[in-house]
Amino acid sequence: MKAITIKQPFATLIAEGLKEYEFRTWKTKYRGDILIHAGKGVDKAAMERFAYLNLNYPLGCFVAKAAITDCVEVDDEMREALRRKNFAIYEGTTEDNSWHGYGFKLENVEKIDPVLANGKLGLWEYEV
Repeated sequence: MKAITIKQPFATLIAEGLKEYEFRTWKTKYRGDILIHAGKGVDKAAMERFAYLNLNYPLGCFVAKAAITDCVEVDDEMREALRRKNFAIYEGTTEDNSWHGYGFKLENVEKIDPVLANGKLGLWEYEV
């Protein structure tokens, strides 16, 4: 099954259904099921920003299953739409208007019990 490694707290925000786009500098044509892997890396500023949620942020494990249903270019219009949709979640990832990249639309997210695994860069294959 395809997998993607994401820093915390963003992997958990996806698993909890709070974040529906994963942002990357590269696009993908892949559509389908994917495992969300929480890497061992942590975005400390984001962890502080989301501390009020009192969530558990496991490291080095799978935390959810989802489906990539679209890959859209992040432009000013999308940044504004995300801010309107959920400013608390997207303000830190969308405030720099000079950043250009892509948003992977994640749907059908299912939180799972953590499964330890080493992460990798890009989309990668995990033998289930």
